[in-house]
Amino acid sequence: MRFVIVTGMSGAGKRTALKVLEDKGYFCADNIPLPLVEKFAELSVMQEGGHDKVALGIDSRTGLTEEAVRLMLERLAGQGISCEILFLDASDTVLLRRYKETRRSHPMARDARIDEGIAQERGELAFLKRRADYIIDTSTLLTRELRGEMEKIFVDSRDYRNIYVTILSFGFKYGIPEDSDLVFDVRFLPNPYYVETLRPKNGKDQEVQDYVMQTGIAGQFLEKLADLLEFSLPYYVDEGKNQLVISIGCTGGQHRSVTIAEQLYQRLSRHFEYGVKLEHRDMRG
Repeated sequence: MRFVIVTGMSGAGKRTALKVLEDKGYFCADNIPLPLVEKFAELSVMQEGGHDKVALGIDSRTGLTEEAVRLMLERLAGQGISCEILFLDASDTVLLRRYKETRRSHPMARDARIDEGIAQERGELAFLKRRADYIIDTSTLLTRELRGEMEKIFVDSRDYRNIYVTILSFGFKYGIPEDSDLVFDVRFLPNPYYVETLRPKNGKDQEVQDYVMQTGIAGQFLEKLADLLEFSLPYYVDEGKNQLVISIGCTGGQHRSVTIAEQLYQRLSRHFEYGVKLEHRDMRG
């Protein structure tokens, strides 16, 4: 049996994750009190035909403590069930925005402010995040992107490292993205803006990419950048970082930065153990 525990911060996407697993043939249940989890697992197996894929959602409302979770996992192991823990996370800013947009109350806020409830929950669930087999930060993920990451883990059974990389092109004239972790300036590359036929196009067009890459300098830069990231990403994972935003900028965010971001995405997306997405903040068309 594959037994997955889905947990994490309230508002980070637990219900969505369970729906994805249900769509993929998992028998799912949510918010079962911890003392009943062992019985739930037993009944899942005993049902006619049995279930070989089970997912259970637990959160701060089910009385999560480190000791209670340890005992639960030991009892399941006694049944021969090895659990995988998926922890869904998001930044405090994103969680706060989601709660304000939906006008829901945070389960731990009670009469306090939402940010206080988020802080309390983050502290109480820290042990569970450390124990998790998979951590997905949903701060910048669309539902389809979360679905894709979960399919890699729980359907395709690919190797997965707990980090999601966003490659983001931008224009310096509009400001550096605030959530950038690494910023690379590619304004030294040939600028298609000064070629009349290329000016209205963008870095996704082959003619623009050919122009930017023509001298070989762009290719050398791309090789060195890819080598740097392939070297450093495992260390970011070891440090517990779950989200990395790599911002690549040119003057207007239309040609050079888009070209390099597209090329870098193609290289990094071959590494199935990392989740990778591509965004063009300032590109027109």
